[in-house]
Amino acid sequence: MLMPKRTKYRKQMRGNLNGKASRGNTIAFGEFGLVAVEPKWISNRQIEAARVAMTRHIKRGGKVWIRIFPHKPYTKKPAETRMGKGKGNPEYWVAVVKPGTVMFEMAGVSMDLAQEAMKLADSKLPLKTKFVSRRDVG
Repeated sequence: MLMPKRTKYRKQMRGNLNGKASRGNTIAFGEFGLVAVEPKWISNRQIEAARVAMTRHIKRGGKVWIRIFPHKPYTKKPAETRMGKGKGNPEYWVAVVKPGTVMFEMAGVSMDLAQEAMKLADSKLPLKTKFVSRRDVG
């Protein structure tokens, strides 16, 4: 499971998801990519599920890069707890994904196989995505 080794502070404010991605919006390593179309928080479990789906489909051929990392702690108060008494404890970690962010990249496989693998990964994620290749982007 992805999570930071250590952080300066245990809890973070929620922030906002306005605007488009200004960084991480180009294909940097592979030939094909999966790009976010809408803003969303993606948990470490969802990232891992998408990675497993892709690598299993390409049968360990080619290479996969994960371009997002869950830096933000998601806090939650226990069930049946009264209001107040401070913020809840960190439950899991999320990656902040804005529209245009390249989430996964892939190389060393055919375009058809990459597209199918990315489609499987897309089904594990809570947001709309699109498949892009290096030729499309730049």
